[in-house]
Amino acid sequence: MEKILIVDDSALQAAKLKSILDDEYQVAVAQTAEDGLYRASTEDFSLILLDVVMPGMDGFTLLKKLQEKIVTQNVPVILITSLSDVENEQRGLVLGAVDYIVKPFHSLIVKARVNTHIKLYHYRRQIEEQSMTDQLTGIANRRKYDGYSITKWQEAVRLQVPFSICMFDIDNFKKYNDTFGHPAGDKVIAAVAKTVSSHLNRSTDFFARYGGEEFVAIFMGDTSEQLFEHLKKIRQSIEDLHIPHAASVAEWVTVSIGGVTVLPPTESPYGVYLKIADTMLYDAKKHGRNQVVWADEQLKQLWEK
Repeated sequence: MEKILIVDDSALQAAKLKSILDDEYQVAVAQTAEDGLYRASTEDFSLILLDVVMPGMDGFTLLKKLQEKIVTQNVPVILITSLSDVENEQRGLVLGAVDYIVKPFHSLIVKARVNTHIKLYHYRRQIEEQSMTDQLTGIANRRKYDGYSITKWQEAVRLQVPFSICMFDIDNFKKYNDTFGHPAGDKVIAAVAKTVSSHLNRSTDFFARYGGEEFVAIFMGDTSEQLFEHLKKIRQSIEDLHIPHAASVAEWVTVSIGGVTVLPPTESPYGVYLKIADTMLYDAKKHGRNQVVWADEQLKQLWEK
């Protein structure tokens, strides 16, 4: 059931809105703008109904704050107001509101507009998700990775939890394409993505296609030793697929893996550690491929072979 948040200091008006909607939706009520901001930031809502006139922080100010937060900026907001003049309506729309419902409101109008904007919200999310998905493998694409990595890096800096970046590269992939053709190469990319994904089941694990035959993964909360052991098993599981590769020393398709684990310092940007992970991958390929090379929290290298 879809979740809707009503932010209104009037208990009577909030109760009336809730009674109109709670037969079709799961409705939560916040009676202050501050509580509304907190709930919108920590829960998953498909729509927010926001009263304009409230003591302290008014609806326009709250709307602006919602638009500034990454986690709430895409949630549609309908303003509930008795202010029917064009100036206030324009102000709300400019700030990002999707619609207005003017008091006193009619239940059929409320239901119709709520239903319309929830449908539009899910349509936009579906389109956005498609644009963030690699069509060949079904995992996240480079565009999604670019946004996700910075958001999670900032979160790790704030919480001071271990953060790891991992790079994967299919060994001798150009030679594989030259030997077996690009359609076969596409199947290999998809098989590798599926195998790695099957080992990354936690909500904090993130895996994306970085480009071509390269992949990238992000982990939070693990030590370098834990990830080093886990990734050795993933590397082995890809070799165990036994996909023939005439140009490979191992006779099968294999991957090289490089990465780094760090307790994020506030003064260093994410890109510094992405380069370290890429260097570890380079070392893995330079020294024989089909292995994991990792930089631990003290930037000491861990070698599989």
